[in-house]
Amino acid sequence: MLDTLPRAVPEIALQAIRKLIQDGDYQPGDALPSQRDLAEQLGVSRASLREALSSLSALGLVSVQPGKGVFVQAPPPATGFSWPYAEQVSAVDTFQLRYALEGFAAGLAALYLTAADIDALEANVESMRQELRAGHFEAAARLDFAFHCRLLEASGNHAMLQVITTNQDIFLESQKLPFIRPERAMETWQEHRKILRQLARGNQAGAQRAMQEHIRNAASRTNVVFAC
Repeated sequence: MLDTLPRAVPEIALQAIRKLIQDGDYQPGDALPSQRDLAEQLGVSRASLREALSSLSALGLVSVQPGKGVFVQAPPPATGFSWPYAEQVSAVDTFQLRYALEGFAAGLAALYLTAADIDALEANVESMRQELRAGHFEAAARLDFAFHCRLLEASGNHAMLQVITTNQDIFLESQKLPFIRPERAMETWQEHRKILRQLARGNQAGAQRAMQEHIRNAASRTNVVFAC
């Protein structure tokens, strides 16, 4: 059974369905087996299958039509994501701003974080790990946003915090984007752990570098590349 493996079952099911589509030579518009048959074929629960199909639907790879079935869709464009705030600000500009502000804020936070702050950040990182393993990417993105906001608060620079919170929807969207690739979702958690290690050591330069690396990597996971 796939459910006995250590990775999140929905993620394993997602990759198995992708392979099924590729190996089965399914074309856009073709129907996959019924959800009951698909769950039995993959050896997963119906709940895990639904999580996987939901992620594949968000990626634009399948269309789940209640009462009709699951249909293969044409591959999405090379960008791999839709940025809903294009008329206000580009995704590239957003990630560049985060790179500059949040990298600096992480360095400041390393100087001011208390033991209680570190404990709260550790709890946040552990909660993210659990949500990612369960395939709950929306919840993981909100924990991601909370992690970054806590560092902005700890930095003591209220101007930077206000920039982020005033435009919360835009910045939260930029933190959801990397999860369009569920197979790489755990990289966000791993990068948060690196940041947290530097913060716990009070390493200003290390925390800044770790945060900037994290934001640059998050952008690349959505096919966004920017100069810095």
